[in-house]
Amino acid sequence: MSSNSYSYSSSTMSFSSSTTRNGETTGSRYAEHTASDPSGTTTHTASQRTGEPLRHERRDYDASGRLVSSSDRALNGNGIDSNRRIEDVSDEQRENDRLYKERIEDEYAKREGGA
Repeated sequence: MSSNSYSYSSSTMSFSSSTTRNGETTGSRYAEHTASDPSGTTTHTASQRTGEPLRHERRDYDASGRLVSSSDRALNGNGIDSNRRIEDVSDEQRENDRLYKERIEDEYAKREGGA
């Protein structure tokens, strides 16, 4: 009888520091979380200096330790990726819906022998 072994580990590290000079406080904070299982390891890091956006980085490594993917992005104060934007696509979507409806109607007409 064989026994399957499953290994999972997780660790978290964080620190912060601040200095006040002439009534002005500056500082930084850093956090890192690493999770590993038989398929690989994922590391999340977040860092921020006073007055700057929060930076988040994710790195994924395969089971042999090779970097699979990495993403680094700045987040605004609400934890939202500041490089992303919202676009109004309603006009484009209406046009796509209209064209789809025309194609479907044409297809049904062909099947019924009308075209």
